[in-house]
Amino acid sequence: MAELNTGDGGGKKGGKVRSKKANSKVDLTAMVDLAFLLITFFMLTTTLSKPQSMSLGLPDKEDDKIKEKPIKVDENRTLTVMLGDNDKMVYYMGLLATPIAGPKEISYGKEGIRKELLKRKLSVVEYTGNKDKGLIVIIKPSKKSSYRNLVDILDEMNIVGVPSNAIVNDFSPEELKLLEDK
Repeated sequence: MAELNTGDGGGKKGGKVRSKKANSKVDLTAMVDLAFLLITFFMLTTTLSKPQSMSLGLPDKEDDKIKEKPIKVDENRTLTVMLGDNDKMVYYMGLLATPIAGPKEISYGKEGIRKELLKRKLSVVEYTGNKDKGLIVIIKPSKKSSYRNLVDILDEMNIVGVPSNAIVNDFSPEELKLLEDK
């Protein structure tokens, strides 16, 4: 049991004799029990912070027997972003043979790819006249690009609110040449 002693209370001061006072004792056991009870209560009732992650839809495993027809997408709605080494990013709108915009090297961030995505998102909605048929972004990370760059471009898709994006690792020879030249 814990207790608190405040001193002996007696003694002589200046030749006067004082009567001996009784020691006052405070039992601290209840306070210690209460402290542990409160600690336990708050530990059990608080929610721990959950790691934040972005949901990423991945395709199911493909069977060789089942072949689906490729989906045709309007090239006026498609923006392709290619990621290279040394934080290099090249984009083009439409088909590479007949692009609507680009191919052009662009930077990451608010004044770079985000500004372009917002502009293209608005132009696609004007073109289709339907909010449901919005911009489709194809992200093509090369073998030399960093994982950080892929996460950065996925963050930009989330910030801008691009409803459809795909990660593709298939490059045409012309696209590889674009990543190397500029």
